[in-house]
Amino acid sequence: MTEHHTPHKVVVIGGGYAGTLAANHLRMRADVDITLVNPRPEFVERVRLHQYVAGTGEATVDYGTLLGEGIQLVVDSATRIDTAARAVRLASGRALDYDHVLYAIGSTGAIPSSVPGAAEFAFDIAEFEAAQRLRARLDELAPDAPVTVVGGGLTGIETAAELAEQGRAVTLVCGRSLAPSFSPSGRRAVAKWLSRHGAAVLEDAMVSEVRPDAVVFADGAVRASALTIWAGGFGVPQLAAASGLRTDALGRLLTDETLTSVDDERIVAAGDAAAPSGRPLRMSCYAAGPLGAQAANTVLSRIAGTEPAVIDLAFSGACVSLGRRSAVRQVAGKDDTAMNVHVGGRMGAVIKELTCRFAVSRIRREARRPGSAAWLKGGPRPEQPASAARSVTSP
Repeated sequence: MTEHHTPHKVVVIGGGYAGTLAANHLRMRADVDITLVNPRPEFVERVRLHQYVAGTGEATVDYGTLLGEGIQLVVDSATRIDTAARAVRLASGRALDYDHVLYAIGSTGAIPSSVPGAAEFAFDIAEFEAAQRLRARLDELAPDAPVTVVGGGLTGIETAAELAEQGRAVTLVCGRSLAPSFSPSGRRAVAKWLSRHGAAVLEDAMVSEVRPDAVVFADGAVRASALTIWAGGFGVPQLAAASGLRTDALGRLLTDETLTSVDDERIVAAGDAAAPSGRPLRMSCYAAGPLGAQAANTVLSRIAGTEPAVIDLAFSGACVSLGRRSAVRQVAGKDDTAMNVHVGGRMGAVIKELTCRFAVSRIRREARRPGSAAWLKGGPRPEQPASAARSVTSP
């Protein structure tokens, strides 16, 4: 008599760096039925969206070149995880039954409603559709039209630098400081490049209002702005909260150190939308891939009935591109604290480009050889109570 085995159904929500690598990693077991849900038919290289906006590069990749054999791609949006029925409800009305969910929904732009006019008149650059709108608006502007970029972090810097290199009249409003996660020497290198390319950098300046043709500062000053780009931070989709799962204050799914939801061991999270022990790692492409692999390992451990491992990831630094021919690679300790060491100029640009290419090539390699993903290990994180958690009730 032949014994029949029912495949374990795993639904991966989100086809970014974490979700796509996780889906490929799950193929380490032949008896796993993997479905990847993503609202777009193509993979988006978010680390290249500033290039796409400026017209200096593309930012999409065909999933056919990234996903391993047997993975089903469903182009749709998840609206709720029905934990009672073990089904992921989709915007189309369809439902996907699951044994396990890998929650890798990623992050979004965050234009604050508290700043008058920002939601109406500012553009963000966090997602592909927003980048498309921004690129179209840029194409309408005269080359000398004033452009304001709000946000002194890496996204704001890369966007401002890309446009400044093209000769645009760019003002970068930092809020507090330029590149706050970098070392003093790294910040000086970024500031020097921006100054040399004509970009105005305003530190300790806050935008209090956005108008169709200007920005207003907290001190009442008004500055002309034909286009305002908001790069002041990220948010996350509220799928976890809508599903009655506990989240942190931003809406990231609250998990333990194995990336398992504190409410349901069948739900495992990775990437920007995960908050392990209420202490999320930095939102980044760097962390997304390893977290995707570790989340997939947790799911595989649950299937096998073994104890899943805790997060083991060390940081090494961050890169910020400055146009197409320069960048700053900031060196950091394994806890992501910047050291006063950086690599700049053309060598920095080479490192940055290799980093971007590696993020995609690692996914392709995982499709060819599931389980091949490797990353820098830092050991288990120090234990702390999940004090940042908040309860979310089902709607």
